[in-house]
Amino acid sequence: MSIHDTAAAHSPARRNWLKAAGALAGLTLVAGPSGLVMAADAVKYGGDNMAGGVVDDTLVFLSIGADGIVTIVAHRSEMGQGIRTSLPMVAADELGADWAQVRVQQAPADEARYGSQDTDGSRSMRHSFRAMRHVGATARLMLETAAAVRWDVPVTEVKAVNHAVVHAASGRSLSFGALAEDAAKLPVPPRARISLKTAGELRYIGQTSTRGIDLHDIVTGNTHFGIDTRLDGMAYAVIARPPVFGGKLKSVDRTAALKVPGVLRIVELAGSPPPAMFNPLGGVAVIASNTWAAIKGREALVLEWDDGPNGGYDSKAFRKTLEAAVRQPASPARDQGKTVTTLAAAPAARKFSAEYYLPHLAHATMEPPAATVRIANGKAEVWACVQAPQATRSNVAKALGLTYDDVTVHVTLLGGGFGRKSKPDFAVEAALLSKAMDGAPVKLTWTRDDDLQHDYLHTVSVERLEASLDAKGMPTAWLHRTAAPTITSTFAAGANKQAPFELGMSAINVPFAIANIRVEVPEVPAHTRIGWFRSVSNIPHAFAIQSFTAELAHAAKKDHRDYLLALLGPARKINPADLSDGWNYGEDPAKYPVDISRMRHVIELATAKAGWGRKLPKGRGLGLAVSYSFVTYVAAVIEVEINAAGEVIVPRVDIAMDCGPQINPDRVRSQIEGACIMGLSLAMSGEISFKNGRVEQSNFHDYAVLRAADAPRVIHTHLVPGTLEMELGGVGEPATPPIAPALCNAIFAATGKRIRALPVGMQLAKKA
Repeated sequence: MSIHDTAAAHSPARRNWLKAAGALAGLTLVAGPSGLVMAADAVKYGGDNMAGGVVDDTLVFLSIGADGIVTIVAHRSEMGQGIRTSLPMVAADELGADWAQVRVQQAPADEARYGSQDTDGSRSMRHSFRAMRHVGATARLMLETAAAVRWDVPVTEVKAVNHAVVHAASGRSLSFGALAEDAAKLPVPPRARISLKTAGELRYIGQTSTRGIDLHDIVTGNTHFGIDTRLDGMAYAVIARPPVFGGKLKSVDRTAALKVPGVLRIVELAGSPPPAMFNPLGGVAVIASNTWAAIKGREALVLEWDDGPNGGYDSKAFRKTLEAAVRQPASPARDQGKTVTTLAAAPAARKFSAEYYLPHLAHATMEPPAATVRIANGKAEVWACVQAPQATRSNVAKALGLTYDDVTVHVTLLGGGFGRKSKPDFAVEAALLSKAMDGAPVKLTWTRDDDLQHDYLHTVSVERLEASLDAKGMPTAWLHRTAAPTITSTFAAGANKQAPFELGMSAINVPFAIANIRVEVPEVPAHTRIGWFRSVSNIPHAFAIQSFTAELAHAAKKDHRDYLLALLGPARKINPADLSDGWNYGEDPAKYPVDISRMRHVIELATAKAGWGRKLPKGRGLGLAVSYSFVTYVAAVIEVEINAAGEVIVPRVDIAMDCGPQINPDRVRSQIEGACIMGLSLAMSGEISFKNGRVEQSNFHDYAVLRAADAPRVIHTHLVPGTLEMELGGVGEPATPPIAPALCNAIFAATGKRIRALPVGMQLAKKA
């Protein structure tokens, strides 16, 4: 029997328990989507402020069979970060379950039932940790109550331990399976009756011994990624999309393509002029009996395109546009003190400036976008590797002219996401192609070329920093101009200025103890699709700021670590609003102030573990950077070696993270290691460039990702201990921003050469 079942209860013990539960029935407080009691007009933060909110209904997330198997629903997308293990593990720990008897079920898209299912912003655990604890604790009390009723003893005398409820006084015990039917007949107890375990009672949370729920299946190839979907009668498709963003089809000759063996149909798709949001780019789809035939059919198409307004986009020329923008005054997003006049009055010898460039970046997930759609009896089913199931459901429904309830989205495993798969345009394309095939299932696959050339790219940017220094070498004024096409251009016509949430990623909220700080934001247009990317705008902002602080330290003839600590000033907690940041990653500023003590500590920890200040051979150097992002504090120290050919070798990386309590430390460490590898890959070789509106890169030969031979020889992760009473920070993204500046600062320490433009690439190569 499932604990989902309900029925009336009749025993005296049960009546007493129900009487206690009913005592709360007369209260009229407002319950938020997380179930937490709040005032009706309270400001919402965190998960409560997300579409769908946070749901902690035990009957939604947890069931127990008569065989004792506990099934827990995972409502977030798994893309290697381990969330399909971590969230169910939290509920299982509070329940008192044996992990070997736990199964995980992936939730379909259903915001009303499961709450927000967006898997982005490093907030899955941050927003759902307490909810999943409540799910498990509620089920535990129901099992304990069922046992107490059966034994006719007070519920306070029984306890759920390792998949059974025991009565220590009599030595009796009952398995979860034996109690499931009785527990299912009980009403869900009120929140006031639920108590969470103490840290000492937990077996899985905070421990390193919990086996990943998908680990065996992933290793043995028995998992289901988006690209793995197979349905009876399925056709396969690829699409020739406009090579320039905003372009459209002028003409197509299908003759040769239709002669390719296996090609079934050729379908034209209407485009979506900017702002394209999550809509398809349009083009010509080739549907075939297999993917290879579809690809060969696409190659045989004779296509003529109208490139539209972005046909002249050239990334080299646009860099000059960005550079011109940051060299002129612009409207301020933060204006503290008298920055402009202080800079103007400073002697030329004490004024310093630098510009930093970061190109467009592609997500380049190992599994390119893939989706399968089948339409039957007026209903559509979607199988896709998506980070935003609810957006997928609503966009597919709109594209097909169906109601939201007529669309089902099955979330597969994701072979990487990094924000790309939050945009479900590929699922909409598959839906339109299924419709063109009279509802037959169609799997759409993006090739690697498609993925790189039609991505929602990370924005390109130029960051200009200026500072004046006093006699001790410390800044008296700090000016930062940041020019980058904004993500909001994907959603709103004419958007040409970074939004507050982008500026709140390490630009306006720089927490330095400087009297005069000004951040200006020039207007610049977007010429391609811009989307969320792992760490988003923290990457260019942190690269510039953390590189510039190292340059100032060198100018002041001071050790970079000591200088950075002096810039941060004494330990204190800062309201983000005092830094002109009203966003703060959507979190309550009272619970998540910018804590300088924690930022200082990760710097001190990382540098101590790395042996900062140790003497290194010629051609070697250490570089440091720190970042506050996704309400987590991270410092990185990178050691580099530059060989005789000018190649960069990374013998060692030390990363210290303070994210509050670590719920699944193994996954935290793996996320840090992955962020480090990705950060180095982006810094060393990541660049998407444009010529005549077209992306110049097409595959991993010219958009290189870090190979094993080039990875750090060792990555040391140092986690700052946290207690369960602390607020949780993000984990998946915060370790990426400090990597590029730490690397480039290390290169300077090793060679004396400053790297101000990424990727590093061949900038250090020795000339023949």
